[in-house]
Amino acid sequence: MKKAAATRLMILEKAFELIYTKGYQTTSIDEIIATTQVTKGAFFYHFKSKDEMGLAIINELMKTGMVHDYLQAGKENEHPLDTIYRIFKTLLLGNNFLKVAYGCPAGNFTQEMAPWNESFRVALAGLVDQLLQLLTDILKKGKKAGLVNSKVHPEQAVLMIMSGYWGIRNFGKLYNSNDCYKSYLRELKNYLHSLR
Repeated sequence: MKKAAATRLMILEKAFELIYTKGYQTTSIDEIIATTQVTKGAFFYHFKSKDEMGLAIINELMKTGMVHDYLQAGKENEHPLDTIYRIFKTLLLGNNFLKVAYGCPAGNFTQEMAPWNESFRVALAGLVDQLLQLLTDILKKGKKAGLVNSKVHPEQAVLMIMSGYWGIRNFGKLYNSNDCYKSYLRELKNYLHSLR
């Protein structure tokens, strides 16, 4: 990786950490510059604005990392419903970067930015659509293989599962405890079992 690309990636990663812990709107460019130890000129060489950088975080870090993490959660020849369970268990209990106190980065960005910034709304919708499609495909393949009940509507099931995930992330953030994650996972396991 060339030096300029490495610097750009470092800015994105450090800014993402700051934004995840503090929020997008309360994180200033000056804080990002201080944390990354790049000059203001270097920051603006890579990004015309804070919003351009924020969109790059969604499109380049979150989308890429999310797909990698989700695909890694499934095991070869694993039952599709077990794969879905493993994805959410990994997200809630097996990811060292995602902290209970700070919730879900995608959910945080959505609540903070989507209502007033159309570019963020579109980028975040693309991020979420990617996950919804991945999970829907898992269920569809499971149905085709006879491993998921033929009456299951994959799109509806996935929306229910994802709504629960985003909600439980907020409960975790509110109480700063992952106890609720464990309850969600137990109920998710029961729900997925009902789809067999």
